[in-house]
Amino acid sequence: MYYVVYGLLWLLSLLPLRILYFLSDGFYAFVFYVLKYRRDVVMNNLLIAFPEKSEKERKSIAKKFYHNLIDMFIEFIKMLSVSGKVLEKRFNANWDLVNEIHATGKSVQIHVGHNFNWEWGNMVMTKKTVFKLLSVYMPLANKIMEKLFYKTRTRHGAIFLRATHMKEDFLPFQNTQYVLGLVADQSPGHPGNAWWFNFFGRPTPFLKGPAKAALQNNTAVVFAFIHKPRRGYYDAIFSPAVEITDSMTEQELTKKFVVYLEGVIKKYPDMWLWSHRRWKWEWKPEYGDIID
Repeated sequence: MYYVVYGLLWLLSLLPLRILYFLSDGFYAFVFYVLKYRRDVVMNNLLIAFPEKSEKERKSIAKKFYHNLIDMFIEFIKMLSVSGKVLEKRFNANWDLVNEIHATGKSVQIHVGHNFNWEWGNMVMTKKTVFKLLSVYMPLANKIMEKLFYKTRTRHGAIFLRATHMKEDFLPFQNTQYVLGLVADQSPGHPGNAWWFNFFGRPTPFLKGPAKAALQNNTAVVFAFIHKPRRGYYDAIFSPAVEITDSMTEQELTKKFVVYLEGVIKKYPDMWLWSHRRWKWEWKPEYGDIID
């Protein structure tokens, strides 16, 4: 069954992007107006984040978000056959900011949010960085789709580490120079094992792992976000490496990312994954203080 699915999607990927985007527009109409995929979750998240905006303004953001979401799936299909050189023309970034860290002997952690299109970003970065690229991902339950996604994501040299087996998968690379991509706004599996911050005015749990690993391994930390100047083209912006002092705590480093993430989401609201339940956990006193 895997080869049937892969073969059909590979044939579809051979279509020019302009035709694939035409299909994307049709899927958008079905997903938004007919299927109404997670529309309640999206609109509730937008209400939490932007209570000052009108319902019409929030719905406009939602429509743009769904267009970007469907485009990302179409663009993932294109990854099955597209060359690295084609994507390099469509995905730009200030790569030098990351590559300059290599001369210091340090490795790099890139902290990014659920932001379109991280899939193209991973593929292009294998060609643009002097580091070995490691990315952490959550394996899919469906074995066919897991194999498909893994094969596609790694076809240009990226190394994907399972979040469920992070220590085991990371072990061969711990004494090498690498750049490690982390989706640092992932909702924790258990709210009691997280740092809590006010994010868009709502107590929100964030993973402890990214900051903990950075401080323990003495890696440089770079924040990043992606925006879309026009359809089919992306610009990733890497921020200057965070200045980490000997006295910096995991909470302080995580807080810097929380502030950064909220700022870029406000600037490019349709580029964030509003369909995931970022505020599904309610804070309780036993979870610890809400860090200001």
